[in-house]
Amino acid sequence: MPLAARMRPMTLDEFVGQSSVIGPGTMLRQAIERDRLMSVVFWGPPGCGKSTLASIIARHTNAAFESYSAVTSGVADVRKVIERASTRRRVDGRKTILFVDEIHRWNKAQQDALLPHVENGTVILIGATTENPYFEVNAPLISRSRVLRFEPLTPGDLRIVIERAMADPVRGLGGSGVRIEADALDHIVSIAGGDARTALNILEAAAQTAEPDADNRRHIKLHDAEEAAQQRALGYDRRGDEHYDTISAFIKSVRGSDPDAALYWLAKMLRAGEDPMFIARRLVVLASEDIGNADPQGLVVATAAAQAVHLIGLPEARITLAQATTYLAAAPKSNAAYVALERALADIEKLGPAPVPLHLRNAAHPALGQFGHGKGYLYPHDYRGNWVEQEYAPPSARSGPYYEPTDNGYESRIRARMEARRASEAVEPLTEADKHS
Repeated sequence: MPLAARMRPMTLDEFVGQSSVIGPGTMLRQAIERDRLMSVVFWGPPGCGKSTLASIIARHTNAAFESYSAVTSGVADVRKVIERASTRRRVDGRKTILFVDEIHRWNKAQQDALLPHVENGTVILIGATTENPYFEVNAPLISRSRVLRFEPLTPGDLRIVIERAMADPVRGLGGSGVRIEADALDHIVSIAGGDARTALNILEAAAQTAEPDADNRRHIKLHDAEEAAQQRALGYDRRGDEHYDTISAFIKSVRGSDPDAALYWLAKMLRAGEDPMFIARRLVVLASEDIGNADPQGLVVATAAAQAVHLIGLPEARITLAQATTYLAAAPKSNAAYVALERALADIEKLGPAPVPLHLRNAAHPALGQFGHGKGYLYPHDYRGNWVEQEYAPPSARSGPYYEPTDNGYESRIRARMEARRASEAVEPLTEADKHS
């Protein structure tokens, strides 16, 4: 058996990590220890302990334990499990726990076939998934289960896993005379990306390829670990949670004016093979939503970057994305335009759309004048400063001012101009001489 399979924890005390899920005093730990498990869904990245914890539960429970992979099992298999579970329940009152690995792979019909039997207690479900269950698992099934979030293992957790494998003389490498140097261990911890299975696979490969010394003892050196790993395990799925979480961190870093953090997340996405146009489109949205008129040039830069990325593609497009990212991250920020639109939409939703005032209606055709279209409209260019005070929105149709410019960047000049207009006296019309001067 591979080292990762041999070193799989057998008891709760051997289990490493996920203290918020299975640590002392947690709801799940108490349920396991008392053999009163409820239906649960384990959600987390590969190699973080979901299947391992299910196997530990199988050893601790007095219930019958049935294990299936959603990749290879179908509705017929589920029906057989239900039949056996119903018989156990009827004959001796014994419970049945059904573990479904990669439950997100089951379609709606397959999940629906399980639903009534989870609801009436015929089976207790343990589902495991790397995908967001709130999107990939039917809502009725989720509502009857408890979703538990598993995180990637910490560097400290991975160090425990590796050191335990190195020391164990029965299941691990402790009886083989293999030693590992500190920098090699550090590299495996760094490169595994929080995945215990990946860490143990790298360790095993490095141990097998390490050259014996003069005393025929093998020492795993840094270059052995590097050779075994080949490349960093990013754990990035362009359609999964890591995709959405990373772009979220990227956008929030740009919004938060941290160019270095933004470049880190950009580098991670590019390294993982993310679509560069997806990144560019998000920057265009951010330029309007979070920078706005504090730096109107931001939208120009973002749009030009999107066009350039489309034109030249990778690998050169990464430089364009870096330029746009750093410019937007360093730019002054304002969401005033975005907030203004949301306020207007809220008023239309709450108060209903108001009719266009007569003086603002289209009066292009002479016959429209008899209906009052355009009557009383003041043409701004006929006044000094190209502005004259008049109502453009029905006062009864809005709750207050929508656009309130900030004091950030160029928007401070917009704010000053708007305040000056509000404070000005009635503006005199231009004379004919003024118009021709």
